[in-house]
Amino acid sequence: MKLYFSPGACSLSPHIVLQELGMQYDTEKVNLADKKTASGGDYRQINPKGYVPALQLDNGEVLTEGPAIVQYLADQMPEKQLVPKAGTMERYRLMEWLNFISTEVHKAFSPLFKPTTPDETKKTALDTLATRMEWLDKQLQGRDYLTGAQFTVADAYLFTVLNWAGHVKLDLARWPAVHAFFARVGARPAVQAAMVAEGLRKA
Repeated sequence: MKLYFSPGACSLSPHIVLQELGMQYDTEKVNLADKKTASGGDYRQINPKGYVPALQLDNGEVLTEGPAIVQYLADQMPEKQLVPKAGTMERYRLMEWLNFISTEVHKAFSPLFKPTTPDETKKTALDTLATRMEWLDKQLQGRDYLTGAQFTVADAYLFTVLNWAGHVKLDLARWPAVHAFFARVGARPAVQAAMVAEGLRKA
């Protein structure tokens, strides 16, 4: 397998999951500005959508969209328990979390990374994120992870998007449970390994 990634982007989430699972895989860095891979290829030939992540399977198939990729990976090694069993209510709760992170947290960050976004729009995005963080803080009180005591792929995804907070001057310390969650997940060896591999942290 090969994971196409851009350092610190949402592709960090499946990168963390690959490390948690201890799977054999390759990576290739993508320049999202010119859509070129590190080897000089046209990334749009891999993923016509032009963004990361993309996971190229051993049979040549390419899977895109982070929430789909992390579930696929975790299902390959169910004994690691990074996802509940398919068809259970616990699995649907996990999917509920993945959808919330994707649509309500991840996308709320997007306007803040665009230099052309008007200040008023950025303020609205930050206000939206603060509202989401307040709700998340309540959900995480008394829990180690989103679904309870077990680390799952949803935690890898939430950590990835929370990692952007510093870049947009969003102080996570305002929400103690969220802040503690971010520190807890960030201390996991697999998370540290993925971040070192992407150049986000020194070894």
